[in-house]
Amino acid sequence: MRIAGQLGLGLLGFVAGVAGSLVQGGWFPLGVLLALAGCAGLFWGGALLTRTRVGAASPAGGWLLSVLALTVTRPEGDFVYAAGAGSYVYLLGGMTVAVVCATLAPTERPLFAVDQRPAR
Repeated sequence: MRIAGQLGLGLLGFVAGVAGSLVQGGWFPLGVLLALAGCAGLFWGGALLTRTRVGAASPAGGWLLSVLALTVTRPEGDFVYAAGAGSYVYLLGGMTVAVVCATLAPTERPLFAVDQRPAR
């Protein structure tokens, strides 16, 4: 069950990478922020859902695979990422967000911390 969940998170990361790649170039200042916020929400949500660092790394790996696949130029000369500030902010910002979410993943405390001690 855990493997299926991690594969599902990886697939969501792949889809988020493709969507973010298209959005960041289309609506320059806000598109980059929207794409990075979506990535951060997915990475942190995966960490909270699984309570492991792998929960943040799985969607980050899917995101990285899609971003690397889209950075390759085609023989026709088509490309997704232009040589502009927005593309670099999205690529470097997404990697930074992935590392931060995987590093700060809450693995020891419960998802919804409720004090179970009896009242005195």
